[in-house]
Amino acid sequence: MMAVPAAARAYICGAVLCAAVCALPAVRHAAEVPWTAVLLLAGLYAVCEMPARCRYLGNSVPVGTGSFFPVLLAGAFVLPPAAATLVALPGALLGRVDQPPAGIRRIWRAAQLALATWGAAQTYLLLAGERTLRAPDFPYALLPAAAGALVFCLVLTALDGGILATAEQLPVRTAWRGLLLRSLAPHCVHGLAGLMMAVLWRSPYGPLSALLVLLPMYISCWIFAQYHRERAAHQATIRALVQAVDIKDKYTRGHSERVGRASVLIARELSMDEGRLELLRFAGILHDVGKLGVPTRVLRKDGPLTPQERRVIELHPEYGHDMVRGIGFLGEARAAILHHHERLDGSGYPYGLVGRQIPEFARVVAVADAFDAMTSTRSYRRARPVAAALEELKRCAGSQFDPQMVRALVRALERHGWETAVTSDEAGAGAGSGAAGRGVSGNVPPQPGQARVTVPGRDTGTPGGLG
Repeated sequence: MMAVPAAARAYICGAVLCAAVCALPAVRHAAEVPWTAVLLLAGLYAVCEMPARCRYLGNSVPVGTGSFFPVLLAGAFVLPPAAATLVALPGALLGRVDQPPAGIRRIWRAAQLALATWGAAQTYLLLAGERTLRAPDFPYALLPAAAGALVFCLVLTALDGGILATAEQLPVRTAWRGLLLRSLAPHCVHGLAGLMMAVLWRSPYGPLSALLVLLPMYISCWIFAQYHRERAAHQATIRALVQAVDIKDKYTRGHSERVGRASVLIARELSMDEGRLELLRFAGILHDVGKLGVPTRVLRKDGPLTPQERRVIELHPEYGHDMVRGIGFLGEARAAILHHHERLDGSGYPYGLVGRQIPEFARVVAVADAFDAMTSTRSYRRARPVAAALEELKRCAGSQFDPQMVRALVRALERHGWETAVTSDEAGAGAGSGAAGRGVSGNVPPQPGQARVTVPGRDTGTPGGLG
């Protein structure tokens, strides 16, 4: 629990306390609770969630988050609110968690679903939904069910935004952005499926017939899993490319991953859509993939580069773009790979674009690339302090970097901080070793007469005056 920010711990404890208060009447008036229905629905939801944790079934019986919310909504429609609160607990506590801390995440999930189910049940009860189940009255029966599903969605969205603001420390103005729109339609569908389950549950055919409603849910779950398998394949492709770059240029090992992380920090401050965040992370991770097309002898050459060798290194954005041209899922990331060495004043490469001609993704990655290069310890130089790196970025804002992106990075680091790292394991290399003495770093050093300044190093994209 100590790894979770204090604000998030307080928020989670508050949610757990509220959920306990909502469930308390079921304990105090246990004789009035239909425990058979509670146990059946709770067990059914737990069984629906369990395949995702089974290593033998995980690949063939995939479960996506929220796939079986209709079970919870059916509980909200057939049980008293306090009893409905209990339906979510076993499944949430036993369900799969992909990131640590697993225990806290399960407790949070249980409290969140319990509160959402209680809200849906209260809404359904207030609109006399129970009466429509005893004598099915369509289309009026749709109204309380839709209202219950809407409240279920609103509660989950409100709680999700709160945990993003407290645990992930997202800006309050962006924590809830887009959450409701993305979840409203699926939850409305879940509400209809939950109503179908509730009607069948109360019908002469009994609870067993309600299981038929889960068949389309399982199919949708399978489709959802196919999407995630494809996404995992995309991730594997990118990891392979990054690993190849790290093997070829060990001076900047780990640099690509950190540039991807810094790019996402900037994008969140700019309130970019979640869909673009993933592409921007890919852009940051793959920005130097073109190094694979640069001869190793040039990357690792001792002493100064010749003009011809410098021109070869400056081709790496185009090499990278050619390598990823056919990878359709990268989308905007391809433009960032090609243009992340452009400068606002037009003195960058490969095409000398000016100002807003440079794609937004490329302007973000340029700042992230420069920042990590300056704050990483290499075998040939010490890292610059974060404050010094930010001052240098500010100094170069407007000529080399987009000032908006620089300001966003400053705000993000004030909120999240930054962990620097040693990125080369070549012990004993000095400041004049290999490319270190040549200034092949953030931005390749300028030709005579250019105003560009650089950081000594091997990563291709930093501002200068820091060497």
